[in-house]
Order: sequence, then C-alpha cells, then structure tokens
Amino acid sequence: VQLVESGGASVQAGGSLRLSCAASGWTAMGWFRRFPGKEREGVASISSGGSVAYGDSVKGRFAISKDNGKDTLYLQMNILKPEDTAMYYCAASTFWIFANLAPPLGPSNYNHWGPGTQVTVS
Repeated sequence: VQLVESGGASVQAGGSLRLSCAASGWTAMGWFRRFPGKEREGVASISSGGSVAYGDSVKGRFAISKDNGKDTLYLQMNILKPEDTAMYYCAASTFWIFANLAPPLGPSNYNHWGPGTQVTVS
C-alpha cells in the first residue's frame, strides 16, 4: 500500500496550507519534514484513537487530523514561516499498538513513507 501526499505549494509567510495523505488501516501515522542536508524531523503524529503529538516548533500553528471515512490524513499548517520550508512526508507505522497514546515522533518508529510534497514559504 502506498502513501501519497498532496497539497504542497509555495506560499507567503503568515499564510496557510493543508497537506493531505491518502492512507487507511494504520494504527499510527505522522507527518515529517526534511530540511536540505538534514535528517527528517517529526512534525506531528496521531494514533488510531486520535491521540496527537506535535514537534515543539509547530505547536499552536499546525494541526494533524484524519478522516477515517475518506481514509485521509491531514496536516493543517497555519501562520507559516520561512523556516517551515521543507519537504513534507506522510508516514505510517505498523509497530505502534496503542490506540489512545500519541505515537512517538522519531522517524525510526515508522516503516511506510510517502514520496513527499514540497512546501516553500517566502
């Protein structure tokens, strides 16, 4: 099963974007981003029961959610900053078994990845 992100774009600082990821049946999912020359960092995660976690740099600005009826994961990004410019990835885990505990944000906890979508903030 493939994960496919969409919604990346170029926006001005202060603007908003919503990323989407078509996925179904996972116990834990997350959004990650990679800055040029750096490792992926966790942005947000969500368990099957809806428990969420956020990276410190996006708390209060980004929101992760999922629509089980549409089998879609979302990342609503508000008050975007130039430092949010990165490739954003959707990821899913078959390791995380706790429905009501927010999945960890470490990339090693996820074993399925989408190809990424570029977000550029200027």
